[in-house]
Amino acid sequence: MLLTLLGFGMVITFMTLIMTKRLSPLVALILVPIIFALLGGFGSGIDKMMLDGIRKIAPTGVMLMFAILYFGVMIDAGLFDPIVGRILRAVKGDPLKIVVGTTVLALVISLDGDGSTTYMIVVASMLPLYRRLKMNALSMTCLAMLASGVMNLTPWGGPTARAASALHVDAGDIFVPLVPVMGVAIVAILVLAFCLGLRERRRLGVLSLPDGASVHAGYDEDGPKNLPEIEVDQDLRRPKLLWVNAGLTLALMVSLVMGVLPLPVLFMIAFAIALVINYPDLAEQRRRVAQHAGNVLSVVSLIFAAGIFTGILSGTGMVEAMSRSLLAVIPDAMGPYLAGITALVSLPFTFFMSNDAFYFGVLPILSEAAQGYGISPVEMARASLVGQPVHLLSPLVPSTYLLVGLAGVDFGDHQRYSLKWATMVCLVMLAAALAFGLFPLVGQVA
Repeated sequence: MLLTLLGFGMVITFMTLIMTKRLSPLVALILVPIIFALLGGFGSGIDKMMLDGIRKIAPTGVMLMFAILYFGVMIDAGLFDPIVGRILRAVKGDPLKIVVGTTVLALVISLDGDGSTTYMIVVASMLPLYRRLKMNALSMTCLAMLASGVMNLTPWGGPTARAASALHVDAGDIFVPLVPVMGVAIVAILVLAFCLGLRERRRLGVLSLPDGASVHAGYDEDGPKNLPEIEVDQDLRRPKLLWVNAGLTLALMVSLVMGVLPLPVLFMIAFAIALVINYPDLAEQRRRVAQHAGNVLSVVSLIFAAGIFTGILSGTGMVEAMSRSLLAVIPDAMGPYLAGITALVSLPFTFFMSNDAFYFGVLPILSEAAQGYGISPVEMARASLVGQPVHLLSPLVPSTYLLVGLAGVDFGDHQRYSLKWATMVCLVMLAAALAFGLFPLVGQVA
């Protein structure tokens, strides 16, 4: 009973502190479990627990570090520039093409796992067209957010890395079976984009526009004047190496799906090759690493701090005690459905709390309970990711404020417009996950 009270007290304290912004997630992940471990009388073994937790999530931290560096180098070298240019040339004055083009652009740029980067590129590229044609910018913010929510399920994206760290499973084991589910979700988003674009075409018709430069020049007449400038350093661009970089990225993705090598090793090798090919000068290599060091530090430090939290939670026996208590209140008839229940509750849970609170505080408890019904931690990790498209509508997500601010739309309007579509995408993912057997609809008593 004491361990149960300590465990739930630790989780509630952690979630309260970060949701009320009394502490940052990084500080809370470190200090809260240490304090509760000391209160429970585990001071003598706390060092071993923390180190065990850090060791278990070290591969995930390494993978994230080099994934961020790799995609940072690819963006610097201009890998995505031709895609942006072709989309802008193709959409012209057709609202249907503009909406679908927005979605395709967001899906491609979201590959780097950074929602803020995706939103800046998409808004800066597409919003001038929306303003000039008097289109509804809410369709742009909705589709960009949905694309980011699905593509962020890659192993170097935040949710998958958090789930892997919290449950001590390999991120690749979570992600590879998710690929077909992500494919189904992408198709659903593209179908939605077609429908929303068709609605805009019927409302506005197809307009004849001048070239892209003229469209952008007239933007300030109708829209807000705070459209971000995407910093393009032409000295960093490597247009002659475009196909080399594209081939390297494709080879990396294929190797990742085939499991040729562990994910951390794949990204380390790919980053080293990309850096040498694009920036052979040693001084420039140092500048590229320094340029992206801030993103690396903010993400990786959080992952290693999570090792302390999960290490203490499991090392003290709190997780086991909490799971027994949870099992006691769950009706026996509902226990085998814990994977599906987790997928469904991930929608409201990740909306009303941060990903850190859900994945590090709630998911381990649900997973421990589910093991009693033969549902493995990796299956629970996959189920927990279903609600991510809805999560990005949460007021706790900083990048969403960036999106609506750049687009000049009201946050509440964005939520009302997007919630039904985000829920639909989540349900499509849930159905696809069950169809592909990513987790069982009904578990069995172990």
